[in-house]
Amino acid sequence: MRIRKGALLLTILLLLGGVFGTAKAIRFFYQRAYPLEYEQAVRSASEEQGLAPSFAFAVIRTESSFRPDAVSSVGARGLMQITEETFQWIQYRMKDESGVSFDDLFDEKTNIRYGTFLLRTLLDEFGSEANALCAYHAGWGNAQKWRENPEYAPDGKNITKIPFGDTKRYVQKVLDTKKMYEKLYDFSAFKP
Repeated sequence: MRIRKGALLLTILLLLGGVFGTAKAIRFFYQRAYPLEYEQAVRSASEEQGLAPSFAFAVIRTESSFRPDAVSSVGARGLMQITEETFQWIQYRMKDESGVSFDDLFDEKTNIRYGTFLLRTLLDEFGSEANALCAYHAGWGNAQKWRENPEYAPDGKNITKIPFGDTKRYVQKVLDTKKMYEKLYDFSAFKP
């Protein structure tokens, strides 16, 4: 009888160990799929702009998969995929006279600094992460038109129907990615 109880207890312990071991393996897998690359630069720029780091990480992962040398089909560059026209607009809004050039967007810290400034500016202008992402992906002008159109923003504030399929998928992907970052990592020390 004691042998059976001992074997049963051992079996239960092995199963529990397997479950907890599996949970650790799953978490490890997801943390590799949702990394904290360039963590110090992201956290610093996010804090400076009053953004949730999870939001910046989600945009970077979605835009470039953390590849600082990424170039899109429209010429957007770097981690946060900033076009030359947008770069010039950000530089103007930042009142940046440091001599940073469009080529400097391949530098991780520069790209993150400009990208988080852009996100903060769009959040201030459009009022929500989803609206800001519409503007980030489809352009400020398109997002403004959608917000003013009752078909897309019935309350005149929140874009609830995104007419561009690729922008709709992009917004959802970034928001889902942000949630995943918040599940995987502790950002509680940060208060935007």
